Amino acid sequence: MNRELYGESVVNGSQRESDSEVIDVEAVWAIVRRQWIVVSVCMVAGLFLGIVYLLSAVPLYTSQISVLIDRSNKQFADQLTLGGGVLDDEGSVLSQVELLRSQTIALSVVDKLKLIDDPQFNASFGSLYKSTYRTIVKIFSVSQWFSSDEGDSVADLEQRKRDAAAGVQGNINVTRVGRSYVLTVAYVSPFPNLSQNVANALGDAYLEDSLNSKYEATRRASNWLLERIAELRQQALDTDLAVQKFKSAHGLVTAGDQLVSDQQLSELNSALIVAQSDVAKAKAKLQRIEQIIDSGETDAIVSDVLDSSITNELRTKYLNASKLEAQISAKLGPRHVQAVRLRAEMDEYKRLMFDELNRIAQGYRSEVDVAEAREKTLAANVADATGVSANANETMVQLRELQRESETYRNLYQTFLQRYQEAVQQQSFPLTDARIISRASASTRPSHPKKILALAGFLALGMFAGAGIGAFREFRDRFFRVGDQIRSTLGLEFLGTAPLMAENAAYKAEPVSDPRTVAKFGPIYDYVVDHPLSSFAETLRNSKIAVDLACSTKKTKVIGIVSTLPGEGKSTIAVNFAELLAAQGARTTLIDADLRNPGATRALAQHAQAGVLEAILGNQDLGRLCLVNPRTGLRFLPAVIKQRVPHSSELLSSPGMKSIISRLSEVNDYIIVDLPPLAPVVDARAFAGTVDAFLFIVEWGKVSRRLVRQSVEADSYLFNKCVGVILNKVDQGKQKLYQKYGSSEYYYRTYSKYYNENA
Repeated sequence: MNRELYGESVVNGSQRESDSEVIDVEAVWAIVRRQWIVVSVCMVAGLFLGIVYLLSAVPLYTSQISVLIDRSNKQFADQLTLGGGVLDDEGSVLSQVELLRSQTIALSVVDKLKLIDDPQFNASFGSLYKSTYRTIVKIFSVSQWFSSDEGDSVADLEQRKRDAAAGVQGNINVTRVGRSYVLTVAYVSPFPNLSQNVANALGDAYLEDSLNSKYEATRRASNWLLERIAELRQQALDTDLAVQKFKSAHGLVTAGDQLVSDQQLSELNSALIVAQSDVAKAKAKLQRIEQIIDSGETDAIVSDVLDSSITNELRTKYLNASKLEAQISAKLGPRHVQAVRLRAEMDEYKRLMFDELNRIAQGYRSEVDVAEAREKTLAANVADATGVSANANETMVQLRELQRESETYRNLYQTFLQRYQEAVQQQSFPLTDARIISRASASTRPSHPKKILALAGFLALGMFAGAGIGAFREFRDRFFRVGDQIRSTLGLEFLGTAPLMAENAAYKAEPVSDPRTVAKFGPIYDYVVDHPLSSFAETLRNSKIAVDLACSTKKTKVIGIVSTLPGEGKSTIAVNFAELLAAQGARTTLIDADLRNPGATRALAQHAQAGVLEAILGNQDLGRLCLVNPRTGLRFLPAVIKQRVPHSSELLSSPGMKSIISRLSEVNDYIIVDLPPLAPVVDARAFAGTVDAFLFIVEWGKVSRRLVRQSVEADSYLFNKCVGVILNKVDQGKQKLYQKYGSSEYYYRTYSKYYNENA
């Protein structure tokens, strides 16, 4: 039936609530409206705690100094220190920050200021608790019962120093100023003078520790260098002696850095080259003069001919005779006696000149022979020297290795000796890489607590706590609040709401003169009769129309009123719905079929002596068992339970119950059956076959949506006959906090003028 009216909007086991991927701003705002009181209360509580904290907190004073990691001494420090004293990277600066926080610096401050005997320091930061704790430990420590008092005092003094150092460390704050090399060292205590003294002492202790660490490092390095120098000196001597012994053993004589044999070989090679050049030169001169002699050229000249006075004189005479012969031949003819004589003198001069050339050529041959002989001698000497040098070079491989080793140790010795001298200088000239650029002064105003920040923090804490509580409440709010939730979760039509009506505990029913009339125990059971123009009456009218549309072919409509849990007000709805139908002139009978908890009977007929149970079992006259409301004409068949009925579901599905419905159908237009709830018992499901339509009652803000959905889905037959859901006990003041724009609840004020709750 319901599927035909409203479509297939529910499938068993499926998820009905769609998840939106976009943040619903309106839903968030609704949550804020619902939970703002919780958040406000938590914020007020947080503000109150903040005020209490400020009133009870001990004021703390902060003093700080500024320490500069000095880079101006970089070159000088690099020359004097072994490892370089300037900090160049981020890690080194952070290391100095940790050094300022270290126990070594704290212990130095404790010793310098004698903080273990300072009453102000001991009164700060839980020292009394620590002293009490040490006393208790000492009392219950069995090992200390038998130890000496002197040993205990020394150990206790050390422990007190460590505790004091821990107290100093716990109140130090070291920060780096931006990306600079300036460190700010702050100390916090309840006393301004104590903060000032400790802050200044921290800076002094840091500088002293820096000096001491450099001095100790340099001293340790000097000692190590001294030992190493002695070793290197001995190793250098040993390797040098090994070189000399090796030379003596292998007959290696050196001149400077070179062997004598190598020098001789070099000189012989040079002389051989010169000799080879002389041989070539002598052969060239000999060859040239032989060419002149063979050709008979009188004009050819060689250098030695020019240097010979005899040859020059003969050549002069030859030229003069040639000139004179030419003149005479030209004047007197070539056959003249004088010309013939002159030509004979020229021939003689020529012969004498070539004889002189042969003598010079003979000298050239002697020079060639001498040069060749010298060349051969030098070549033989070079070959001998080469053999000697080759043998010496094989030995020189080992000698060079010994010499390299000796040179290495000699260089190391010189280097370490130089570093040792620098270290000695550094010991006498200590240099730090830091200096204090700003001293601490006594603070006149407490730095803690920061009142505005503390109040803001507590206020924010209260706000977050309230938001958390509100979020938890919203998470736990899994109930039905508006009609859209009914449609989306159950897939059923939302018929309307019934307002929350307070029951009058002092109300007493009027005495009943006729035992066959109803006696109502409360005005809420006559609400729709007393207020026919109310929104509650309109909801029931809407339910009547839904039933009429769903059961239009039925002459008599059997309507079951069900809920999920007891106490949701289904009996109140059933009584008012039946009264509305009767008041409109319809023949209506109300049956209380809740045989285990007959709520309608307690509301209308507490004086009844028999009812539906007797009708089922005894087939009695229904006219005698039904009670009548004379005001509206409603007939009511109560359920008088004198003892618990264990088989109520069998009774409701029995032929006797069907017979009751059949007989009532003949004389009624509507039969309203107040059925037991679905969750605890199965009675309603057993009776579902007899019912034409169901009205489902859900209490507003009480029953979880999951339980209601499970109850509806458990019986598809009942679900198909359900014409809609009524939200009962709705708090109209709170419901507006759940309304959404465009929903029926949003426009409630607009159409509420059509209702009159007082008429």
